[in-house]
Amino acid sequence: MNAHRILRMSALALALGLVTGVPTQALAGPGHDHGDAPAAPSANGPQRLPDGSVLLPKPAQRQLGVRTLPTEAAALPRSFELNGLVVMDPNAGGKVQPLNAGRIEPGPRGLPNPGQAVRKGEVLAYVVSSAAPIERSSQAAQLAELRAAKSLADKRVARLKELADTVPRKDIEAAESETQSLAERIAALGTGVAPREALVAPVSGVIASANVVAGQVVDAREVLFEIVDPARLRIEALAFDAARATDVGSASIAIGTERVPLVFIGAARTLREQALPLMFRAQGQPLAALAVGQPVRVFVQGKTQVQGIAVPVSSLMRNPANQSIVWVKTAPERFEPRVVTTAPLDGVRVAVTSGLQAGDRIATQGATLINQVR
Repeated sequence: MNAHRILRMSALALALGLVTGVPTQALAGPGHDHGDAPAAPSANGPQRLPDGSVLLPKPAQRQLGVRTLPTEAAALPRSFELNGLVVMDPNAGGKVQPLNAGRIEPGPRGLPNPGQAVRKGEVLAYVVSSAAPIERSSQAAQLAELRAAKSLADKRVARLKELADTVPRKDIEAAESETQSLAERIAALGTGVAPREALVAPVSGVIASANVVAGQVVDAREVLFEIVDPARLRIEALAFDAARATDVGSASIAIGTERVPLVFIGAARTLREQALPLMFRAQGQPLAALAVGQPVRVFVQGKTQVQGIAVPVSSLMRNPANQSIVWVKTAPERFEPRVVTTAPLDGVRVAVTSGLQAGDRIATQGATLINQVR
């Protein structure tokens, strides 16, 4: 009875504690006390405000390297983007191909390596022509016959000259002409027995590709070396709308953060892959970063214009809805996201057609870090 009574009293006490809401204290063991004071929020650090803007104090702006730029509205050329390919300039590059099949031998400076500078007319390698044994033996036999005939002709000329007083002059001249003919035939046949074709650089430039090793057997017309001038290249772009070939004002490509202008050469009159090839010429030291066959984006500026604001490409960000935004500085320590509509301009800048007003100060550097503030 006493045991049942004790259990009922314990259950009643527990129920009263739950009803009255008296808190029970849980004591941590030694060394596990974390303190009772809550963590104080940092009011001086970057933080995202409820309206979506970012509070960025001045020390944080200097630490993150944030830079801003005021915008200006202007009449910008209507541009479009094309897929292009870096190709060789036929006036500043060339290919080295042998006329005959044979075995490769190094040149005076050895076999050139890719990236090595060469001069026009420099010997890059030799090709020792390969002939069948039957052809070589036949040529050797003909060469022996010609040498024997020349020896007899030389002796005949010598005898006729000793009898110059009694022999007509025309007979001596005929014998000398025969001797000269035999000598030229021997020389021509001698180069055909053991020829060595010299492969020379057609232009001055840099070795773009080298596809040979010492002792390699190559075929005629096989491309062994390609030489390009890295400061003179061409860009070939494909336009699927043929009407754009007549609306080319200027063009450019972007290499890193640098804009390289292009000169429009002309458009082909034959479709390739259902597109019209447009050819551009490029010059300048930044082209050294490109390689033949490398795909690039060509920004073609048309002859018509559109009203907009030019901003750097680095200013464009994406919000959680995957919309293009820029960060506008509305206060000394506050940045507000603006959804904008853009159009291609020149590869380094884009044209904002809506979402900004002239005079807005946008973040051009550090915009990625501002976009990551939560």
